[in-house]
Amino acid sequence: MMCDIRITIPEKGQAIINTIRNAGFEAYIVGGCVRDSLLGRKPEDWDITTSARPEQVKALFPRTVDTGLQHGTVTVMMNGEGFEVTTYRIDGEYEDSRHPSEVIFTPDLEEDLRRRDLTINAMAYNEEEGLVDKFGGMEDLEAGIVRCVGRAEERFREDALRILRAVRFSAQLGFSIEEETLAAAAELAYTLNRISAERIQTELVKLMVSPHPEYLRTAYDIGVTKVFFPEFDRAMETEQRHVHHCYNVGEHILHSLCHVRADKVLRLAMLFHDIGKPEVLTVDGEGVTHFHNHAPVSAELAEKVLKRLKFDNDTISRVCRLVLYHDYGSGASPDMRMVRRAIHKIGEEAFPDLFEVKQADFLAQSEYQREEKLERVEQWRKLYEEILEKQQCVSLKTLAVKGADLIAVGWKPGKQLGAVLQKLLEMVLEEPACNTRACLLEEAQRLLRLESRE
Repeated sequence: MMCDIRITIPEKGQAIINTIRNAGFEAYIVGGCVRDSLLGRKPEDWDITTSARPEQVKALFPRTVDTGLQHGTVTVMMNGEGFEVTTYRIDGEYEDSRHPSEVIFTPDLEEDLRRRDLTINAMAYNEEEGLVDKFGGMEDLEAGIVRCVGRAEERFREDALRILRAVRFSAQLGFSIEEETLAAAAELAYTLNRISAERIQTELVKLMVSPHPEYLRTAYDIGVTKVFFPEFDRAMETEQRHVHHCYNVGEHILHSLCHVRADKVLRLAMLFHDIGKPEVLTVDGEGVTHFHNHAPVSAELAEKVLKRLKFDNDTISRVCRLVLYHDYGSGASPDMRMVRRAIHKIGEEAFPDLFEVKQADFLAQSEYQREEKLERVEQWRKLYEEILEKQQCVSLKTLAVKGADLIAVGWKPGKQLGAVLQKLLEMVLEEPACNTRACLLEEAQRLLRLESRE
């Protein structure tokens, strides 16, 4: 079906479509850019589909890149910007739940749209013919439904990653998953074990930074997390019978995700902050659950899972640091000295993010003492800001002396020199006014005299 709907295509993209059409071929924008335009969202990419073969596309443009010729894809460069142009195709048999054994080019747009995963991703558009919607994508957009093109079981058997993609699109758009699509996803969830960790990671991150990260619950309900994240399943099955909690561990995690901004590291930190609780669960004589020392266990598990999913080392380090310290100082009313020491221990880069992590953690607990907990977070934040404003030293980086200064007064290079610098930093953490060159060198000389007597 064709609908009388207008989409504004970028000038460069329209120029590519015009060039292809003027040469006697069909050309449309297709997929996500059509979906997002219809939803009033700004597309990230403008993909073009055409009846022209790759070699015919290449002949029409002065600058192209062979990005995927075996799949019919050529990137056309227009003043430094790339647009993927792909020939209409039919996919052959899928032998590994991911890749078709062959790609067959076709002159029929409908056949190309038929092979796509979801109805909302199977629409095409150009200015002359309007919206081409053969499978009810517009209707599903208006109804807020994620539905497979054709039989869901076939689409998921072709490519198991589509199961996780359906959940991810549901979370990004706030849509529900159509009943038959959901049932097929549950039936074939186990086939995700054939998908690479890198591709799972990409979909998980997109889900986590979506407007509805809590839709990970759907992935659990249909057996998807059991395949690549069984630690989360254990959390969903671990009760918290305690005055501070009103959800089980997994549900607490899901609620906490909604209370931090859509930042990859922050969302992942909340996903893992209590993941170690099932490992340390104890129950006292009154039936109250306890999770002593869960933070380091959670950090250890976070590192294990993140490595399994092939995350980069920087992300792993930042997430695990926040998980390790998410409970640090939660029960204490802080003072300046305590906060300086905490910044030094936790790290200047990670420390500000802890305020969001702690707040999200508390907001996902019961209302018991919630106001007091949030007030303590605010106290920590205010003292931190005061430390920044006063430019107080919290690391060797801003210590008023360096190793060379200590060598100049008689200390020899080596481990002992590093130990002296740490002692001077300890003094400054206790008393910021001591962070002057004169004061620290005087102390360094005193320590040297003590050293020479021993």
